[in-house]
Amino acid sequence: MNEYQNYKINHTLANANESNQPLIPAATVLLVRDHNSTIEVFMIKRAMKTNFGGAWVFPGGKVDSSDDIKNISKYSPLLNDEEASRRLGIKSGGLIYWTACIRECFEESGILLADDEKRKISLGSLNETEIDNINHYKKKLLDGKDVFLELIDTFDLTLSTNEIAYISHWITPKIEKRRYSTRFFIARCPNQLASHDGLEGVESRWVEPKVALDLYEAGEFPMIMPTIKNLELIKEFKNTQTLLVLMKDKSITDIPKVEPVFDVVDGKPKLVSY
Repeated sequence: MNEYQNYKINHTLANANESNQPLIPAATVLLVRDHNSTIEVFMIKRAMKTNFGGAWVFPGGKVDSSDDIKNISKYSPLLNDEEASRRLGIKSGGLIYWTACIRECFEESGILLADDEKRKISLGSLNETEIDNINHYKKKLLDGKDVFLELIDTFDLTLSTNEIAYISHWITPKIEKRRYSTRFFIARCPNQLASHDGLEGVESRWVEPKVALDLYEAGEFPMIMPTIKNLELIKEFKNTQTLLVLMKDKSITDIPKVEPVFDVVDGKPKLVSY
């Protein structure tokens, strides 16, 4: 395998005074779909100027205060905070990760993991005006405006939290300047068009997990370790139904918290253990 540090990925490494940075809660989602008797996952190449720039990743980002929706039961009737927290192995506040996962997915891929009673969103049966309105909200979000809940209210939607499975938990190594406690989720892509935002994401593609891993081995597809390991987790599945059923059945003991250990050699990260 190509050495992790040989890829052109923008790592913002910590200095001696930044070695104990607080962990930032984050959520990432593997969007999957069925394709030719196997599965594909949606991946985005990050802009070089961003953290982990140049790497191929899944849609995701940090948890915001706006994700802490007060009357969350209205928007997530089939998954409550108690159950979400149990799945994450924490006392409370777990559902905020599902909310962040859905919001970040919409911002970075345009895929909205929410629906109305007529299932117009998931079935892709919106009219042109409705699609334009949704895209208008996405642009506002990318401009930094807190309008995600307004979008959900405007279209009278509920979040598809019960259809999203929690699959792994990764902690950014101590050598990085910005450190995240990232929960990884997996969801079936509804009948919508996925595309990168053109800001943090500069390219995007649907790819079979095995193909992505082969490209990585060949030195043609830069990825960081959590991305690699999550692709390895799903690479043998032939369809999304089987994959999601199994992942939803995972217990917290099946989902270890992983914090890779790196040294910095000649100014570049070198894996020691994970």
